[in-house]
Amino acid sequence: MKISKIALVTGGSRGIGKNIALSLAQKGIQVLLTYQSNQVEAQTTVAEIEALGQKAIALPLNVADISSFDAFSQQVTSTLQTVFNTDRFDFLINNAGTGFSAPILETTEAQFDEMMNIHLKGVYFLTQKMLPSLNDGGRIVNVSSGVTRYSYPGVSAYGIMKGAVEVFTRYLALELGARGISANVVAPGAVFGGGAMIDTPAMREYVAGITALGRVGLPDDVGGVVAFLCSEDAKWVNGQRIEVTGGMNL
Repeated sequence: MKISKIALVTGGSRGIGKNIALSLAQKGIQVLLTYQSNQVEAQTTVAEIEALGQKAIALPLNVADISSFDAFSQQVTSTLQTVFNTDRFDFLINNAGTGFSAPILETTEAQFDEMMNIHLKGVYFLTQKMLPSLNDGGRIVNVSSGVTRYSYPGVSAYGIMKGAVEVFTRYLALELGARGISANVVAPGAVFGGGAMIDTPAMREYVAGITALGRVGLPDDVGGVVAFLCSEDAKWVNGQRIEVTGGMNL
């Protein structure tokens, strides 16, 4: 009997994270997803995954609270044993995050630290904590952003952290290669629908105008790329950044 693989998707209850979780489920992968506060939203996503024929469960997690990772790790282990009848999982998708926009002159240290805790320290130390439970031959996918290639005023703190995650991903690929674990980056552009983007007709028109394919990005444009990186078709892709922007600012 074929054993289903399991993915841990942070921030998997809405937006890009939800689409990632559903895309994985469509490929026959079971999902353990996290949410920060909206349990109802998370359970709705769980129900949609179960409707696709896969097991799913949602656990609360604030990725900015590094001190909570020990307890979260124990909860993951317990959940894997009780729900999935195993003690390991196969795919770690570091997706959870929030947006922030302010000019450099107006960015406070507290705001900078929040971006660092969510998008860099959270990713680094949650990955560290999860590695003992990640199967050899598994995959790590870190969600970055198009703003590590192109620049906009006001997103320096966010962009810096995402750039650091891309460097971190290459080091993961290097250090985990002996375990057969690959690590890659998916870098979406402006994505509308359940995310952090300011969603107005004017903003959609602007984004569509600077995108080669002539429209804005949607969560459905991203999830399938992450699912591909977790498939056998991507077994030789490692240490790479895949931009998913429709051709923004080419």
